[in-house]
Amino acid sequence: MARQENRTPSRIGRDGSAPAAALAFAAGAVALWSTNALVGKSLLEDHPVSLVQFLQFTGAALVFAVIRLRAFPSPLLPQGEQARPANNLAAIAIGFIGLVGTMVLQYIAFAAMPVIEANLVAYTWPLMVAAAIIVLDSPRRPVLLGITAALGFLGVALVISGGREQSWFQGNLAGYLAAFGSALCMAFYSIAVGRLATPPDRFLLPSALAGVALTFAWCLRDGVAWPVGIYLVAGLYLGAGPMGLGYYFWSRALKLDRGGKVAVAAYLTPIASTLLLALSGETLTTTAIAGAVLVIGSCIAVGIEGPEAGNHA
Repeated sequence: MARQENRTPSRIGRDGSAPAAALAFAAGAVALWSTNALVGKSLLEDHPVSLVQFLQFTGAALVFAVIRLRAFPSPLLPQGEQARPANNLAAIAIGFIGLVGTMVLQYIAFAAMPVIEANLVAYTWPLMVAAAIIVLDSPRRPVLLGITAALGFLGVALVISGGREQSWFQGNLAGYLAAFGSALCMAFYSIAVGRLATPPDRFLLPSALAGVALTFAWCLRDGVAWPVGIYLVAGLYLGAGPMGLGYYFWSRALKLDRGGKVAVAAYLTPIASTLLLALSGETLTTTAIAGAVLVIGSCIAVGIEGPEAGNHA
C-alpha cells in the first residue's frame, strides 16, 4: 500500500490529470477575476474604498475558513510534503503581500482613476512574471520574451497617457502607482506560491483575517455608514468570489501545474474584464485602446512563450 501511495504523484504527472485539473482551477479563477472590476466599479460609485474592502475581506475570510475546515488532511500535497511550522511564517507573509497588498492597492487605484485603465495597469502582473522568468529561470528565448514584455509595458505607457491632449498622467498619479504596485504584489505572489510546500488554505485565511482587521479600522477612521440589501451582497460576493475562491483556485492551479500551462489561462483575465467594463459603458481613447491591445496581446504572447521557455530551462 505504501508503495502505491508513493507512486501517486508520478502517475498523476504521466496521465495528465494534474495539468487538466490545474487548467480547470485556473479557468475558474479567471472567470471570477473577470467580474472583479465591474462589480467593484458599481460599489465604488456610492461607497468608500474602506467599506468595499472590508466587505471583500470578510467574504474571503468566510470562504477560506470553510475551505480550511474541510482541508484535513490537505488534498494538495503528497504524504511527507506537509509544511513545516518554520515555513508557515514565510507562507503567511507571501499570502499577505499577494492577497492584502494586491487587493487594497488595486481598489485604491479603482477609486482614484478610470476603472478600465486601472484594471489594465493592475493586470500587467503577467508581464512582470515574464521579466522574472528572464532573470531567474534562464528561458530558451530570453530576447523574444523580453521584447514581448517590453511591448506590454509600452502598452501600459499608452494607457497611462490616455491620448488626452497629448498629456500624460491625466488621472490621479497615486492611482497609477497603486495599480502598478498591485501588479507587483500579484506577480510576486504568483512566482512564490508555486514554490511553497504549504497548502494555500493555511496562509490565505490568516491573510484575509488580517485584511478584515485592517479594513475595519479603516472604516472606523472614515466613519462609514454600513450598507444593507444589494450593496452588502455585492460586497460579500467580491470577497467570496474573485478574492476568496479566485485566489484559492489560482493557488491550487499553480501547485498542480506540471508544464506551465496555467499561465496561458491567466492572461485571459484582462481580455474578459476589459470587455465587461466596455459593455458597461467604460470608454478608452484611441491611444489608450492601442495600449490596451499591446497589453493584452503581450499577455497572450507571454502566456504562450513562458511555458515553452520554462520547459526548456
